[in-house]
Amino acid sequence: MKRESPLAAEDVQISRRLLRQCTILSPVAILAAMLAMTGCTPHQPSTPTPAPRNSVNMRLNYLETARTNVMDDYHGVKVGDPYRWLEDPDSPATKAWVEAQNKVTFAYLSEIPERERIRERLTQLWNFERYGTPFKEGGRYFFSKNDGLQNQSVLYWAESLEAAPRVLLDPNRLSTDGTVALSGAAVSDDGQYMAYGLSSAGSDWQTWKVRHIASGQDQSDELRWIKFSHASWSKDNRGFFYSRYDEPKGGQFSAVNRFPKLFYHRLGAPQSEDRLIYHRPDQPDWGFGAEVTEDGRYLVISVSRGTDTKNGLFYLDLRQPDAPVVELLKEFDADYSFIGNDGSVFWVRTDLNAPRGRIVAIDITRPAREHWRELIPQSADTLRGASVINDKFIVSYLKDARTAVKVFGLDGRFEREIELPGIGTASGFGGKRKDKETFYSFTSFTTPPVIYRLDLETWKSSVFRQPKVAFNPADYETKQIFYQSADSTRIPMFIVHKKGLKRNGKNPTYLYGYGGFNISLTPAFSVPALVWMEMGGVYAVPNLRGGGEYGEAWHQAGMKANKQNVFNDFIAAAGWLIANRYTSPSKLAIGGGSNGGLLVGACMTQRPELFAAALPAVGVMDMLRFHKFTIGWAWTAEYGCADNPDEFKILYAYSPLHQLKQGTHYPATLITTADHDDRVVPAHSFKFAAQLQACQAGPRPVLIRIETRAGHGAGKPTTKLIAEAADKWAFLVRELNMKPWPQTP
Repeated sequence: MKRESPLAAEDVQISRRLLRQCTILSPVAILAAMLAMTGCTPHQPSTPTPAPRNSVNMRLNYLETARTNVMDDYHGVKVGDPYRWLEDPDSPATKAWVEAQNKVTFAYLSEIPERERIRERLTQLWNFERYGTPFKEGGRYFFSKNDGLQNQSVLYWAESLEAAPRVLLDPNRLSTDGTVALSGAAVSDDGQYMAYGLSSAGSDWQTWKVRHIASGQDQSDELRWIKFSHASWSKDNRGFFYSRYDEPKGGQFSAVNRFPKLFYHRLGAPQSEDRLIYHRPDQPDWGFGAEVTEDGRYLVISVSRGTDTKNGLFYLDLRQPDAPVVELLKEFDADYSFIGNDGSVFWVRTDLNAPRGRIVAIDITRPAREHWRELIPQSADTLRGASVINDKFIVSYLKDARTAVKVFGLDGRFEREIELPGIGTASGFGGKRKDKETFYSFTSFTTPPVIYRLDLETWKSSVFRQPKVAFNPADYETKQIFYQSADSTRIPMFIVHKKGLKRNGKNPTYLYGYGGFNISLTPAFSVPALVWMEMGGVYAVPNLRGGGEYGEAWHQAGMKANKQNVFNDFIAAAGWLIANRYTSPSKLAIGGGSNGGLLVGACMTQRPELFAAALPAVGVMDMLRFHKFTIGWAWTAEYGCADNPDEFKILYAYSPLHQLKQGTHYPATLITTADHDDRVVPAHSFKFAAQLQACQAGPRPVLIRIETRAGHGAGKPTTKLIAEAADKWAFLVRELNMKPWPQTP
């Protein structure tokens, strides 16, 4: 539970891990030498031929997407890739295709009568003050605030909790369309300066600057070619550590990014003079995240390898000018998260021999494992994070995907559990070792995030900021049920809806999932979900294998060769909702983004008859070529790689793009992506949409909505969030034959 940037990305949990281990998802493509080893033999495309037109194509007047005869050989298996030309986002042909597809999509959506009413209601509900969790540095408090409909939240500072806050940085002033976002912030220990990162149009690339806090003036510092890096100030407040890539050769949004380097930037100096702290030319996939210890003695370096949860932990003794980096934990055999230190003793959260997590003390003067001391052992719940405040460990656990927070002494003895406002998700609990206060946020499906101040002497919580949203939480109910997957594994699922709902099998239901990368889906407030329920919909969120809800064993049960478990879990959730008469196949929609987009794509191709509609967002759809673009190489730790003959068979068996079958009745589908997505490149969605349009035999539409000046999701302005949510719900209103708002709410 380290202090985070006050402005979190939309895909919060995965961004947290990115920032902690820095380049866990650094966008990097396969090197040319590795491409030569893939065994793929692409052919030069011949003259494109039009895709066959079916009845749905005729009715919606789809673009006839050109096909080529590209054929690859995967370990003796011939696989066609007729839409490979769509992998070039900058070609005139691709741009024309995007324009034509959007024309069809928005014409279709514009004919839905409820669309404007949905947009108005989303706008009305979104218009509420919301705050980020405060943090304190140099005697000053810092927090973010959004007045309601501001495209980006504004960062404020104050001399005390009672003092009037002052604007420190307003990203809304940096662009006319709200697409420049604050992507990271770090304040110097004396509270005088803030290093901050900006991203534009949803890209993962960041430009970092430095602002003098009291005057609000930017300094001359400007650092470029930074991705997934935070900044950590040295204790003399003269500069900070960060990681960056070399300037890309080729397209900024598609070129290979490997060999990151860890630097120290001195305040006021040009980036060209930054001091190289550490890099590994022999390890192109290693990423570095650096953190200066609170006492200023050490620089702790977390070393990641793609999205692998197993990492290394190195350190540098900052008291010795020429000291080498010490490889403290270099085996990459577990997850290691630095919590804090007491001199030479490092406190570390790890899942080594404890898949649900434990805390150990490692004396770096005696680092051998036989000298480690276990302070907080593994428990029945999953330990997700810890911080040291007021000379106590404040430890966050997941108990059946709900937050529990416990307090331990520095000797590891349990002292108390912090009473939370209810069943939901609590985050924050940052601070320094001698602080007497901390702040946290609490949210649930029907509770907008409330910020609490926790007095660490009385252990009493008080409301610091509470938003007011124009709805009555008492009108809704949340329940958690458990169901059995195909192999009898017990899976939890949250179900939220209006009170008094009749279980008659006729309720429109939105089933949302993720299931991967050790990411946990916990209760959280969402304006779009609230509007969905207000329209009479059921909102269901299962905690699929592949996530982190029950520790590393739960994660591994849904990765690589076990990935089908995730799809089975999701399909079983749908089956449970139908069997228990919440809904029926004609009223059931599924959704998910990124890895969740893959989930939707796989399930709709495996069980098309089970769902009426599908909303795959920024999904990984081509499981044979994902590793060849930007960030994709990093996901091989989670998915495997088609270069490996055995893993190819697994990937090919569920790859959504390759499992589409001609003449199949697929669900009504609205695919969403963005032209600046340099994490999951839009070619995944482009090719999937083209193939699905060619294969669809039934009367249901297949549309793709391609956002401009947007990326994977982080930093998307409020106006775009509202517009996209309105379009998704309008699509489902039509395809599920809903009759929302029979009375004015």
